[in-house]
Amino acid sequence: MKPFLLALLFPLQVIASEAPSFRRDVMPILFRSGCNQGTCHGSARGKDGFMLSLFGYDAKGDYYRITQEMVGRRVNLAAPEQSRMLLKATGKVPHTGGELFKPDTKYYQTLLNWIAAGAPDDAASVPQPVEITLAPERLVFDGGKGTQKTTVTARYSDGTKRDVTDLALFASNNPSTAKIDKNGLVSATGRGDTHVFARFNRFTIGSEVIVLPQDKNYQWTNPVANNYIDEIIHDRLQKLRLLPSEICDDETFLRRVFLDLSGALPTTKDHQEFMADTSKDKRTVLIDRLLKSDGFTDLWTDLWAEMLRVKGGGYAPSATDVKAADVYYEWIHDQMAENRPLNEFVADQITGTGSNINSGPANLYTMLVHDVKVTPKNLAADFSQLFTGVRIQCAECHNHPFDRWTMDDYYGWVSFFTGIQRKLGVEPREFYVFNDLSAAPAKHLVDERPMLPTVLGGESSVPKGKDPRQALAAWLTSPKNELFTRNLANRIWAHFMGRGLVEPLDDMRVSNPPTNGPLLDALAQHLADSKFNLRAFIRDITTSRTYQLSAQPNKTNADDTRQFSRAQLRRLRADVLLDAIVKATDGERGFVYFPKGTKAVQHYPRTPGDTTHAMTGDPFFETFGRAGRASVCACDTKLEPTLSQTLHMVAGDTVQSQVGFGQVIEKQLKTSTPPETIIENLYLRSLSRKPKPEELKALLELVGSDTKDRKPYQDIFWSLLNSTEFLFNH
Repeated sequence: MKPFLLALLFPLQVIASEAPSFRRDVMPILFRSGCNQGTCHGSARGKDGFMLSLFGYDAKGDYYRITQEMVGRRVNLAAPEQSRMLLKATGKVPHTGGELFKPDTKYYQTLLNWIAAGAPDDAASVPQPVEITLAPERLVFDGGKGTQKTTVTARYSDGTKRDVTDLALFASNNPSTAKIDKNGLVSATGRGDTHVFARFNRFTIGSEVIVLPQDKNYQWTNPVANNYIDEIIHDRLQKLRLLPSEICDDETFLRRVFLDLSGALPTTKDHQEFMADTSKDKRTVLIDRLLKSDGFTDLWTDLWAEMLRVKGGGYAPSATDVKAADVYYEWIHDQMAENRPLNEFVADQITGTGSNINSGPANLYTMLVHDVKVTPKNLAADFSQLFTGVRIQCAECHNHPFDRWTMDDYYGWVSFFTGIQRKLGVEPREFYVFNDLSAAPAKHLVDERPMLPTVLGGESSVPKGKDPRQALAAWLTSPKNELFTRNLANRIWAHFMGRGLVEPLDDMRVSNPPTNGPLLDALAQHLADSKFNLRAFIRDITTSRTYQLSAQPNKTNADDTRQFSRAQLRRLRADVLLDAIVKATDGERGFVYFPKGTKAVQHYPRTPGDTTHAMTGDPFFETFGRAGRASVCACDTKLEPTLSQTLHMVAGDTVQSQVGFGQVIEKQLKTSTPPETIIENLYLRSLSRKPKPEELKALLELVGSDTKDRKPYQDIFWSLLNSTEFLFNH
């Protein structure tokens, strides 16, 4: 319709040249009102016969569906006030979503003006938001009460800025600490720390909120800081008016650091030597010794093999033959043994090419797949989640609902993997991994345009003519790549502290911020500055006062589970637990398809069949939550105690057989060892401490006068191995 005709028909309304912009003005109102959310018209099938793109990722398609799919119904150019989108939004006709706004609001007036102007599409490209900010970045409420207004500002591609507070959506991570209303007003509700978030367009951003209790008697105790970790932790605890627990005793530290660094219990000799050592630096000396141990290498080989889904089978078409798995496992072991920089370790795998039974790194593209055919989308999703912690698959069908990633990011990322091929080698179980440079890139879901390989957040694609994986490896493993450094730092920290600074470990996004952002930044930076030296980085963590705190709470930190003011009780991993039982009892435990003497942490799943399904390789591992390696998700490893685990320990054959088979008690009885010494030895073997006087007294009464009867000692040993103290690192 011509502008002059519009002026004749609607003299009191704006004409098209003055109309609100569809993309800049109308779409944000649909977003703010919730029209294009997943629970409404933004769902995959729409709502009540009307569909919009989720959070507005497809403006062109939305314009068509609003104005042309049902001409004259959703927008009525002849009678703008009678447009269905206005009548439903104001509740004047039945609407599943109810009333969204009233006629006297600017939302209504903007939509009315747009329809009255002829509901025009944008004639030219409209400046797009490139970032948003939420002010203030940090809010502190002293005394547990108060409110504060926040402001959301968008910066556009043409350099302009706009206050979009009234067009944004708001949320709180923890409403029990602080809540935020639809207008951005934050209210303190309880002691603690959390984040509030604003979302506009495709961007989400958060501000930290700290709510302090009324505690006039609180006094900071000025604990000693061993390194930068403690300094940052102490700064946070002070701000939250928390006090750290005391340092753990030597026996607790000995057991904790042995399990964490070597995956094994200390021996009675280790205990005697450590407790007899009176030097001030004995803990650091022990840490350095364990970092050089074979146990450390075995444990971190095990951890990486689990993350990389190493498992071997006898079903050749899936390209995961046992020999290939062995080659990959041994290559990982060699890298850990020589302390290969982690960025080089990862880069070699990204560019891995060659035979799966000759080249260890090439098996990244067999173990992450475990299927007859490489599916680029699945490989891209696993790769991103493993090495960056980003769940990019959430942007496959729409822009990521809780992060900054778009569909452009997703399909540009997938294009790195569209050329990954595996062809048969000289024998049936051999596959040759290579990248077909002539392979077509992934096509965008919305308009099917080819998306050239582009790194996450990158503005330009990788030039043609060379293997794009080289560019991918250079970008991903760069010391400046925070996606990579923060992901690695978070995973390593979680192993020693019982939880990550970001949880879940592999869900790094703006709307899931770290509990201590400055600490994660510092850890990532120190990891990069150390040139990705795993042992040096772990030394920083384990020599910190924070790592060496007791699990015993004080009156200020009893409820703290996020700020590392005390040690967390951690159930032992399935493989570490089984090795602990065997070592404590001097027993033996074999594994199918593995040679005698193989430790649980040296085991990976093997099968004579295919490896496409979840498999742990041993019933004990399945019961105690070892990862089945069906995916790269960190959630595959389960550390939560279960009833079946208790029943297995109490009534199963693992503990009972090891107590009987190990001959620990019989050897001491044959040498006429006093009962109190036998009991002490059993405690040292299992709990790495001597029994308390009251414990020893009660157990001597259980032994009775017949000190040569082995049954009471077996009962004691069985009880110790079934105790919570044994099952947990503390």
